[in-house]
Amino acid sequence: MPFSRWGPPIDVLALLAKEEQALIDLLGGLDADQWAAPTACAGWSVHDVAAHILGDKLGKLSRDRDEYRVGGPLPGETFGAFIDRINAEWVLALRRLSPEVLFGLLVDSTAQITDLWGRLDLDDLGEPVTWAGPEPAPVWLDAAREYTEYWVHQQQIREAVGARPLDQREFRDPVIDTFMRALPFTLRDHVARPGKQVAYTVGGQVWTARREAEGWLLDRCSPGKPTLSSVSTDADTFWRLCTRNVRPADVQDRVTAKGELAETMLGMVSIILS
Repeated sequence: MPFSRWGPPIDVLALLAKEEQALIDLLGGLDADQWAAPTACAGWSVHDVAAHILGDKLGKLSRDRDEYRVGGPLPGETFGAFIDRINAEWVLALRRLSPEVLFGLLVDSTAQITDLWGRLDLDDLGEPVTWAGPEPAPVWLDAAREYTEYWVHQQQIREAVGARPLDQREFRDPVIDTFMRALPFTLRDHVARPGKQVAYTVGGQVWTARREAEGWLLDRCSPGKPTLSSVSTDADTFWRLCTRNVRPADVQDRVTAKGELAETMLGMVSIILS
């Protein structure tokens, strides 16, 4: 595959339904104490994280299927702060719902979301995936971003209730692949001669970003020649770094980093921050 701004396309449509079914199966077996268990999302219980997932799905249906758009950032409010605020408001409101009602709403929204994604042209340009850049992004990247968010939140629920993580490669590898699409944007302020490269290895899979006149481009391949910088780590550490679940200083024993851009690469973020 040639180097490009977004890297090679990712197809997660079949996985979206499978990940959602795994979540439904998990939530259907929880007791009251498990619904109330705290999660890695500060101040949020399992119930709250499930409510947040529901909010994402209903918001997607409202905006993209029904073309219903209301509200926006307040004057002086950043987009990240806006997202944090409306997420918190939603979760607070849904604490009035019982786990049974919340579960039923999740089941109902799942089929609708799957149908929506199936009717979209994945090669079209859609809204920006902000952590990968401010310009319109391919719909396939938006779908992959959506998948990563659902997957990460399901991992948080599973950890909170002591369930086995959904870390089979079928589910996890597309998350790693999607998060890596933030690498060109992460390197945007670093100027290098055209042709210079950096490499990021996760669990044996290598992604290479190459500097060209139009900026940094990405491909899922080995660099084939010496690089300016390189980072290597395992899959579990990588997704936690990209979601700020851990800090680079906390996982130095699980990371190999070399070169002038390695610190920047380790600071890559694949979620919206306020």
